[in-house]
Amino acid sequence: MANATQTETDRVREGSEAIDETYRLIASNKVEGTSVFSPDGQNIGSIHNFMVDKLSGKVSYAVMSFGGFLGIGEQYHPLPWDTLSYSEDLGGYMVNVTREQLEEAPRYGRHDDPWTDPEYGRRVYSYYGLPFYI
Repeated sequence: MANATQTETDRVREGSEAIDETYRLIASNKVEGTSVFSPDGQNIGSIHNFMVDKLSGKVSYAVMSFGGFLGIGEQYHPLPWDTLSYSEDLGGYMVNVTREQLEEAPRYGRHDDPWTDPEYGRRVYSYYGLPFYI
């Protein structure tokens, strides 16, 4: 067990156990599957995965799964990472988007690959009213 006077960095460096969450950091496997809520607290999906910019090392998108049943008909909605904020009260991410707005948002299906289109990311950021990050 970590000593109360140790810093977060010291506990991570010990390496005796895999650390998957600290005060400020969380491992990707703990983010995937986390609920996403609308401003009124309605569960509108969950984090499927996220996309990391290989050059900057920063998370660019959280890809939210939305709709479908048991993976059938499920759609994936890339959300610019900056549109999400974590709510400790809800135990998930809040996004200032309604279910209706998501139905019109850029999305793709299980067998689609929109990322081959260099303009896809720009359309996603534009839809959410944000400047493209590159």
